[in-house]
Amino acid sequence: MQICIVGAGAIGGLMATRLACAGNDVTVIDRGAHLAAIRSEGLTLVEMDGSKTVARVNAVEHAADAAAQDLVILAVKSQVLEEIAPTIAALTGPDTIYLTVQNGLPWWYFHKHGGPFDRYRIASLDPGGCLTQHIDSDQIIGCVVYPAATIVGPGVIRHVEGDRFPIGELDGSTTPRIERLAQTFDAAGLEARILGDIRSEIWLKAWGNLSFNPISALTHATLADIARFPETRALAAAMMSEAQAVAARLGITFRHTIERRIAGAEAVGAHKTSMLQDVEAGRSLETEALIGSIIELARITGTPSPSIDAVYACTRLLNTVMIGEGAGIRLVRRAA
Repeated sequence: MQICIVGAGAIGGLMATRLACAGNDVTVIDRGAHLAAIRSEGLTLVEMDGSKTVARVNAVEHAADAAAQDLVILAVKSQVLEEIAPTIAALTGPDTIYLTVQNGLPWWYFHKHGGPFDRYRIASLDPGGCLTQHIDSDQIIGCVVYPAATIVGPGVIRHVEGDRFPIGELDGSTTPRIERLAQTFDAAGLEARILGDIRSEIWLKAWGNLSFNPISALTHATLADIARFPETRALAAAMMSEAQAVAARLGITFRHTIERRIAGAEAVGAHKTSMLQDVEAGRSLETEALIGSIIELARITGTPSPSIDAVYACTRLLNTVMIGEGAGIRLVRRAA
């Protein structure tokens, strides 16, 4: 396949290397030192056993520098999507597939959903309708990312664990295009099981992200720390219970209990969540995708979410201060 990966960061870089080494024609879009390193040295993947794979890929800074693709993987953080959406028309043909791999709920969640909320636009994720306007939802296949990876230097990705990328058509059907996509991923060592209900899988991962990510960002604690500290374990459980009630009103059933989900997080050990890593790097946070969107769905379904609301308020303030919009807050604090 001709594949373009928008954002060759930790997950995008992992996918790009594997797919290129499996014989696909891969283009990555990135910027800065990371892009320069990929152009000069290739994209290096350090596997879990320490072995290294180097993939030579096409590396460009702008979508206009690439041709139309069979598959476009949107591997940037959710808060960056609005910036890149108007630029990707150059990558799009009539049969192009868009694969979304962001954390949290996706902006297209209610496309082909059916029921009273069918085609409802989640304003917290697509406030001006930019994503809906520039990315045809009929061309989207949903995906949930379970592997963990990190960027260890420009052009170098380290695979930490996992290889599961479950995928699903938004209407739950099994189509020739999703079968081809699954075969392409499987051949690259990326386990892509086709699901008849991709939204339930999205909720299952979002369930943990909703609670553990913001708590870790606010406290600088690891997954094990949060799960073993009674007060934060109880807070995570309360947030997950509220989210479960929201999901239930949308027809979602979880295949795990809250305690099992928390125990699974605890078993990962002293792992820093992606949101904590963003805090430490001074990057903007996935506040809306992980928390704000859940609150919006709580509102439209009439579901109380007091614990989620409180953590969202604190996380949003943290993000505001971090990205500089809170300069006035800092000045007042210093003056005091």
